[in-house]
Amino acid sequence: MADMRLVVTGAAGRMGQMLVKTIYETSGLVLTGALEREGSIALGEDAGLLAGCGRAGVAISTDALGALLNADGILDFSTPAASVEFAALAAQARIVDVIGTTGLSAEDLKRIAAAARHAAIVRSGNMSLGVNLLAALTRQVARALGEDFDIEIVEMHHRMKVDAPSGTALLLGEAAARGRSVELSEHSARGRDGQTGARKIGDIGFASLRGGSVVGDHSVIFAGESERIELTHRAHDRTGFARGAVRAALWAHGRKAGLYSMADVLGLNDT
Repeated sequence: MADMRLVVTGAAGRMGQMLVKTIYETSGLVLTGALEREGSIALGEDAGLLAGCGRAGVAISTDALGALLNADGILDFSTPAASVEFAALAAQARIVDVIGTTGLSAEDLKRIAAAARHAAIVRSGNMSLGVNLLAALTRQVARALGEDFDIEIVEMHHRMKVDAPSGTALLLGEAAARGRSVELSEHSARGRDGQTGARKIGDIGFASLRGGSVVGDHSVIFAGESERIELTHRAHDRTGFARGAVRAALWAHGRKAGLYSMADVLGLNDT
């Protein structure tokens, strides 16, 4: 079987370089395209050399359409606006689209879902195995404990992160809400400040911390009257995200069009 041909967006960034390196290290995959925004100083550079894994023979460019015409899939950790455009291009090309972008609006998600009618799209607020196992555990614990325990989700990221709560925190919040059979949008508490009054029963709270170079720390706290349960995941680097993304691409290759999650990839939806 021929190697799966992949395109990486934001190839000059930290996550993009990690994706390029992971493709290089993974059997059955080959890098055939590397994209960056207009004006990037990395345009024209060899993506493999920039990522520190040797010459790949793939120059970083802005030609998304040209890259996707010769690809089987795209790994996209970019911006909401760019991800919507890449999803539309993936739908036109009928190729796999793995989306790890966070900060997507309801309208962005609607457009990505529309693109998934014509392409296999895997989207997740976090691609790592550990975080998705944490989400499965969160769903189970929330189901078992019910509203006798308050749920708080605390996340910390590096100072440059622009969206809050993180995509991972929202992923965990959705898992907790599913465990309780409620809609997160109707039971989400964020940004407490001043005289807020007592905590509302059934709320799922969020707290976002920013500082330094933290890759990503997430804790789900179940606080009861006489005991507390804390489930925590800490990412030491971006390797886990990249490995999850390429695993998702391989899993989706050859599948029918549709919108999938990492829970589908890892077989966790039945847990």
